[in-house]
Formats: sequence, C-alpha cells, structure tokens
Amino acid sequence: MQALNKKEKRTLLAALVATLASGVFSWLHFNAVALFILTGIALALLAAIVGQATEHLGTRMSAGATGVLQSALGNLPELFVGVFSLRAGLITVVQSALIGSVLANSLLVLGLAFFCGGMRHGTQRFQKEAPRLIATLSVLAVSALILPTLAANLHTPAGAHTGALSVASAVVLLIVFCASLPQFIQDGVCERDCDPLEEKSGWPLWVALTLLTLAGVGAAFVSDWFVDAMQPAMQTLHLSEAFTGLVIVAIAGNAVENVVGIQLAMRNKMDYAISVILNSSLQVYLALIPALVLLSFLISPHHLTLVMPPLLVTSLAVTTIISAMIVYDGESSWMEGVALIGLYGIIAACFWWG
Repeated sequence: MQALNKKEKRTLLAALVATLASGVFSWLHFNAVALFILTGIALALLAAIVGQATEHLGTRMSAGATGVLQSALGNLPELFVGVFSLRAGLITVVQSALIGSVLANSLLVLGLAFFCGGMRHGTQRFQKEAPRLIATLSVLAVSALILPTLAANLHTPAGAHTGALSVASAVVLLIVFCASLPQFIQDGVCERDCDPLEEKSGWPLWVALTLLTLAGVGAAFVSDWFVDAMQPAMQTLHLSEAFTGLVIVAIAGNAVENVVGIQLAMRNKMDYAISVILNSSLQVYLALIPALVLLSFLISPHHLTLVMPPLLVTSLAVTTIISAMIVYDGESSWMEGVALIGLYGIIAACFWWG
C-alpha cells in the first residue's frame, strides 16, 4: 500500500474501522441510533474509497469515461440501500432517497461547487454541450415520473396499470441510458481541464481494482446494517420516512460527489466538476431508478413504481428546470450556488413533517 498517500491511508483506515465497528454493533444489537449514525459514516467513507479508486483508474481512461465511471460507481451505496430497503418494505424511503439523490446532486452539491469555486476564482466557465444534453435527458426522465403519477392521480385508464406502465417506462429509460453512454464517453470534458504537461500518476492497477472491489463488498454489508437500524432510529428520533430518505440517506450515499465535485470546482476544473456532479444525477434518473423498479418485481413483494407523491415529483421538476437554466449559459458564479443551496433547504424543510 505504499502507493497510497497519507490522506488516502487515513481514509482507508477510517473506512475499515467504521465498517468493522458497524458489523460488531449490528451483531450485538447495539443502540439503533448509534448504529444508524455509524453505518451512515461507514457508507460515506466507503463511497470515498470508491471515488478515489475510480479517480486513479481514470488515469488510464479518457476524462469522459472517468466521469461516467465515477458517477456510476459512486451510486453503488444508493443501489444497495435501495435493494435492502425494498426487501424491508420501505417504499417511501426508497422513493425519497432516489429523488433526494438527484436533489442533493443538482442543488446542494452543484450549489456548493459553484459557491466554493466562485468565491475562489470569480465567474467560472465550462463547456456548454454536455450540460445541455444532460438537461435534455433529465427532462425526459422527469417526464417518465410525472406522466405515471398524473395517470394514477387523474384516474385515467392507464392509472389502473401502474405496475406495467412503470416497467415499460423503466425499460425505455434504460435503453436511453445505454444509447447516451457512447456520447458522454466520446465527448469527455473540456480541454481546459486536460493539461498535457501534467504528469499522470496513480495507484497501480491491482491496488485500484482491489480497493474498488473491497469497498463495493463492504458497502453491500453496511447497507444491510444501515437499513436494519433505520426503522428503530427513525422512531427514536421522530423522523419521517420521507425526510430520512430525501436528506439523510441521499446525502450519505452522495459523499463521492460531495467531495470530488467541490474539490474540482475549487481547482477551477469546472468541466470535470460538472461532468461528475450532473452525470451522477442523470444516472440516478436513467439507470438507478429504472433498475430498482425492475428489481423490485424480482426480489420483493413490495413493488416500486414510478407513481410518486406529487410533492416529490414537483420538487424534482422545479430542480430540473432551475439547474438547466443555470448551466445552459456555460457560466457559474457563487451567487448561483447560494440560490441552489437555498432551494435545497426549502425543499428539505417541506419534507421535515413527512
């Protein structure tokens, strides 16, 4: 492990300790609130390990491929939490966590990146094409949630077949996702983020792959313990399922984007920052949500459909419109970051009571 620097070794050690402690506390049936907090920390640390390993793998791939891979693997904890929550019948938590993941990336993380980068560098600029494509695909994904929700709430003929409608929509979203991958990988990020004189060094391939595998396996176990502690912890802390999923679970699963996206913005690598942050939201839209919809019909008697609570869908639509407007001109400022963070706070407050 000599390839790791001191900071990476500390992160790895902290993740190992938190994971082992989570396992011991779960086996001993320790206090649910303490276990819920500890497993949340462990998930965040494991997500950070995944992010670091993927970043070092990126030295062997194009920038666009790295952004897609980093966003995909960064969503692993959310996938595992979603699967175990579905098996536990926590449909509201799953729905809120999925939407909360998009809100956290598109509002909180993007807002923090704009704010921190803008305070250090002033107005920052980035390539327009990729964010515009992401905005277009995001509108499609939001429509896949709005239309089934409207069909059910307006009592249309399709409203009596929400399961079949959700499966059909999920398949379409996955096809669109697969079709979009070559475009994002080919486009990469703006050349201003790629310094030809910068020496690319990273972990040996076996180290990156080993840590990536171990972190993924650890995230699967920790996610199970996290979900087991979730229900009693919510009752003790008087938290609603909606707020727990929308804020706590979503933020715990987005640690990679929280750290990487903000750091890239502070280094004035805005094209790469935008790629990582917005790609993560898009992959939740086009891959994670439809994948969990299809999995729910295979692994759980509690089926996840694309019929969401109206307030969740409305929050998602507003977020998609606002974030698209802000990135469409290819410029960002710290004030735009403040606006995004403020909107996230308002939406979170709306779900505090459920």
